[in-house]
Amino acid sequence: MSGEAEEQLAEYPQAQTAIKHYAEMQSAPRFPLHLPVELQSQSGACAAETQNISANGVLFAMDRDVPVGSIVDFTILLPGDVVGSRCDVQIDCHGRVGSQL
Repeated sequence: MSGEAEEQLAEYPQAQTAIKHYAEMQSAPRFPLHLPVELQSQSGACAAETQNISANGVLFAMDRDVPVGSIVDFTILLPGDVVGSRCDVQIDCHGRVGSQL
């Protein structure tokens, strides 16, 4: 980053925080897992499929938009052979939509 750009960012501490947060979120390894998910939000339930999963989040493919900031609940059933377990592993998740692609 150039010195001029750093000076401009210094004037906007919120931008610095957002950039740092984004970098931290992208730093976790992503695992390409395509698993069916039923996602529940304030606007109702919908079917989705995971595209990738990391320690910091999950990317879904779905037929409708869920607004950024929405609270969502979903359950992911990881196949035991994928995670090195004798049985499938259920993960119940509660989170917030951070971005849309």
